[in-house]
Amino acid sequence: MKIKVALVGHPNVGKSVIFNNLTGLNAIVSNYPGTTVEVYRGSMKWKGFTIELVDTPGTYSMTPATQAERVTRKLILEERPDVIVHVIDATSIRRHLYLTLELLEVGIPLGLAVNQIDRATAL
Repeated sequence: MKIKVALVGHPNVGKSVIFNNLTGLNAIVSNYPGTTVEVYRGSMKWKGFTIELVDTPGTYSMTPATQAERVTRKLILEERPDVIVHVIDATSIRRHLYLTLELLEVGIPLGLAVNQIDRATAL
């Protein structure tokens, strides 16, 4: 069985790092926002499932203001992944919740991945 999972979140929250670690691929990673401006796709096997992971450009909202945000919105609405994993930065959880609410309204099952916890505990 194949499951499509979209990694969605603000720029620079670590979506590509998660993508690279799970797929073994090498999406470009940097320490500044806006690095991923196209969609990267990879897959992994887990308990008999083939999971297609989709690394999307960073977005702050489902109402796009940039080309990168339009790409992410289009992917979510047209491809309808089986699951959305909203990657959020532990140092600023409140700032990410608006997008969480918008993603819930799309009606696709949603999970949260709280990333950069090491940075949050250092604050």
